[in-house]
Amino acid sequence: MTGKRNNGNPFGTHRVIEPPGVLPQPALRLDNDMSYLWDNEILVDVEILNIDSASFTQINEQAGGNENRIKEIILETIAQRGKQHNPVTGSGGMFVGKIAKIGEKLANRCLKPGGRIASLVSLSLTPLKIDEIIEVRKKTDQVAVKGQAILFESGIYVKLPNDIPTELALAALDVCGAPAQTARLVKPGDTVVILGATGKSGILCAYEARKNAGTVIGLGHSQNKCEILKTLNLCDVVEKVNAADALECADLIARVTNGKMADLVINCVNIPDTEMASILMCRDGGTIYFFSMATSFTKAALGAEGIGRDVNMIIGNGYAKGHAEITLNILRESEPIRRLYESLYAGKAG
Repeated sequence: MTGKRNNGNPFGTHRVIEPPGVLPQPALRLDNDMSYLWDNEILVDVEILNIDSASFTQINEQAGGNENRIKEIILETIAQRGKQHNPVTGSGGMFVGKIAKIGEKLANRCLKPGGRIASLVSLSLTPLKIDEIIEVRKKTDQVAVKGQAILFESGIYVKLPNDIPTELALAALDVCGAPAQTARLVKPGDTVVILGATGKSGILCAYEARKNAGTVIGLGHSQNKCEILKTLNLCDVVEKVNAADALECADLIARVTNGKMADLVINCVNIPDTEMASILMCRDGGTIYFFSMATSFTKAALGAEGIGRDVNMIIGNGYAKGHAEITLNILRESEPIRRLYESLYAGKAG
């Protein structure tokens, strides 16, 4: 660190290189020079990147499953964009690391250097420089790295808890907006359908939905994962479906609900072309919550119009007040979910 700069923009536009006048997330390229720090930035030594599910799935497919090629793709993206902003899915993920240095304006407003944190803003807007990818962990969509990142004044993060292993906390916090928004959306007695209920965010959503819903229907893509979901006793009905087959999904929900369809559909899948399944499963006047970076909102909007379905469609905001604590508390409250997630995500926890 050789210098500092003053009067940085709270949202980080001072790090935008291309195009001018945009915020860091939609920017094509950010300044990831870590040799200086603006007065309203936090410099973090990064240990783990948690690539979001849609992005990691796309990268893994592009690499043909080859771990060296996965590393190359990630490093190429960061070199080109100054951030981990997948050019295909448009999404990023989050990171874990230790605070290295704090800008003067933030000195009394955040943790001290050395504090371990998880970022709660997307890697798609985070200036990032990676010196080395140490390990690719395909099972958890995570990569262990040596590098640095910048958090802006407006950026949110959470101190890592002492009672939950690092990789487990990171995996859960990556999707913490989903269960928090679910808690807001589910009304007493609702019929709730969760598409992608067997995945990381889907299970957390099912836990929150169960508190108020009349019926929770969980849909997954593999029979094995559906059987695991059944053991958690979160859903009244669990079925294996092809989420891209809209008619199959709609017929199933019509049969299960006696034609009433869902009051709320929560889409947590990590593959494209599931918009119409979500729309067809929802009743007129119902709500669809798209918590999936694979969603095409053009397809969703025009698709609903095309079949004359009057539904409320909500974009999955990754931020909701208290979302980190809500999610971490699920791991504290539910021993079955905690055990399952430890087996999936905490094998190399630090």
